Order: sequence, then C-alpha cells, then structure tokens
Amino acid sequence: MSFWEKLVHFVSQSAGNVLSGVVEAVRTLFEGDPETRRQVAFSVSLIALSAKMAKADGFVTMEEVAAFHEIFEIPEEERVNVARLYNLARQDIAGYDAYARKLKGLCSDGEEGCPLLEEVIDGLFHIAKADGSIHEKELDFLAHVAEIFGISEARFQTICARHMDMGDRDPYGVLGVSRNDDFKTIRSRYRALVAENHPDRLIARGVPKEFHAAANDRMARINAAYEAIERELKAA
Repeated sequence: MSFWEKLVHFVSQSAGNVLSGVVEAVRTLFEGDPETRRQVAFSVSLIALSAKMAKADGFVTMEEVAAFHEIFEIPEEERVNVARLYNLARQDIAGYDAYARKLKGLCSDGEEGCPLLEEVIDGLFHIAKADGSIHEKELDFLAHVAEIFGISEARFQTICARHMDMGDRDPYGVLGVSRNDDFKTIRSRYRALVAENHPDRLIARGVPKEFHAAANDRMARINAAYEAIERELKAA
C-alpha cells in the first residue's frame, strides 16, 4: 500500500473529521522520520488548502488542475488517491482558517517564521494564477492564510510581486527591496534569494522534488527582476 493509499484510508476512517484525520495520519505514519514528515506535510498542506481555495473561489478551472499536476508530477497510479484527498478536504465543513492553523503546526512544529510555510503560500499562488489572473476572493484567501501562518505583510507583498503585476513595486517588489536601496544592497539581496532557492536548500527545508517546477518559475522571476533593475540603474 502506497503512502497516498494509507493516508486516504486513515482519513476515511477518522469519523468524518477530515482535518484531524489528515494531521494525525501524517504524524502517525511518519513518526521518527522528521525529514519525510516535513515533505509530506508540505504536500498535504498544499493539496488541502488548494481545495479550500477552490471552494472559496467557487470553481476550479482546467488550468488550475494542470498547475496542480505540474507542481506535484503525480504518478498516474496515484492520481485517484490524491484526488480523493483533495475532494475530502473540499467537502469538509471545517473552514479554511481551521485548516491553515492546524497545518501551520504540522509544517512548522511551532517554529516562527518557518520557510516551509512561505513555500506553501507560493505554491498556492502558482495554482491560483494558472487561469491567467488571481481573483479577488483568491487573493483574500491567500492573505488570510499568510496572516495565520505568521507571514509578515512585507513578506506577503514580496510573494505577491512574484506572481502579480504590482505596478511601480515591480521588479523591486519581486526582490523585496526598495527603489531607494543602493545597487550593492540590491545585489546582496539577489544573491541571498539565489542561495535560498537552490534545490539543496529547498529539499533541506522540506520542499519535495516534485515542487521544483514552481520553484524554477519563481527563480526565473527573481532573475528577470534583478536583470531589469541592473539595466535601469546602468542607464540612469
């Protein structure tokens, strides 16, 4: 029996409380293996919260489904189990704020400023924008989940800028810098982002390899932002 089969079976036996079943299943199935548990917690969080985001938005587009599969590269034989978990979360009467609070604890183990939680938000943005735009209800959902996760407004705006046209905050907003910063500060920030998004660093903080397609998209935006700022400052 695969992990996904075990997880869905565990949740299905949890007396209708899908959220508690998911959290308890991940903790029970991976007790003593914190590295794998972090990766599974990330995947489960993204699946469950994307289901809740779809419910808040009111519909799921084919593009969003495609983006979901792009992130996870789910083996064909496991797609039925992942879809079952998604549907269980979507139909659960618990609100998405309850999911966000429980999943925060599952991913971070009480750690404040947990980088893995920012990766969850980034993944949700990747799915939300797949149909060409991020709708108002989706943005409200993402902002509230980020607040529950303890992600600062400044960090949330930086994530927004990677996925949305933020006007005069773009490309500076993508790097999380100010137009008043000197080039040395901007370059230092860029190098820090490159290091943070190295595949080895992503794996170390619990991001599964299957998610690297979205991480590659993020890195492309960071590179493009830095190049745009560099051209602008050289031309000044």
